[in-house]
Amino acid sequence: MPRRWLVTEVWLVFALSLGAAGLRAAIQFVGALLATRPLPHQAAVLNSSQAPGRPWVDLLLQLTSLATGVVPVLLAVHLLVRSGEGTRPLGLRPVRAGSDLARGVGLAALVGGTGLALYLAARGVGADLTVVAEALPDVWWRIPVLVLSAAQNAVLEEVLVAAYLLHRLRQLGWSEGRALAVSAVLRGSYHLYQGPGGFVGNVVMGLLFGRLFQRWGRVGPLVVAHTLIDVVAFVGYAALAGRVSWLPST
Repeated sequence: MPRRWLVTEVWLVFALSLGAAGLRAAIQFVGALLATRPLPHQAAVLNSSQAPGRPWVDLLLQLTSLATGVVPVLLAVHLLVRSGEGTRPLGLRPVRAGSDLARGVGLAALVGGTGLALYLAARGVGADLTVVAEALPDVWWRIPVLVLSAAQNAVLEEVLVAAYLLHRLRQLGWSEGRALAVSAVLRGSYHLYQGPGGFVGNVVMGLLFGRLFQRWGRVGPLVVAHTLIDVVAFVGYAALAGRVSWLPST
């Protein structure tokens, strides 16, 4: 594929997805800085009701958002298949599913606790907003939607930012270090709505996950790890918010 086509493809994929999310997050952060209240007294809500007081409408809207959220991933996979590469650049081979799962669980255990500690430290010094991991109504579908949201986040971010982007940048002749830096900063950018701590923490996570993809050539472990981290964050918040003193809540 001509170099110009590759560059255009990458720009379009991210303009439709996480690149646009990064721009929105930057604007939201500027808005938070301009607000009269300090950052820790403002909230960044991750999973909120889309139709308060109408649970069935809310559920349908939640599921629609989750489904449309993975369309950029399907687009990226389609472009890889159409170019004749298939899914091999992503390392999606079911025969390695057991190894991917084991690596993902270990990675989640390593990163999850560290991420929580960094968030609490950043908020403690006034560098982050209060992250409200979920604000869904207390209905039967609350936990299933949170789990699906975690999985959607993982698939969207890891397939696009860790796998697809690093693969395309390698094809464009970028060094591994330069590509890794861009991938990590992009990951941090769309978390900037949480504050500087959220940005820095996700840049660090991006450096780790991106390097592991460059070494392993497989996105599966990253998706597993990210899913587990977010499931614990979302469901854990639903269970503990307002019940323990160490977890900030609104």
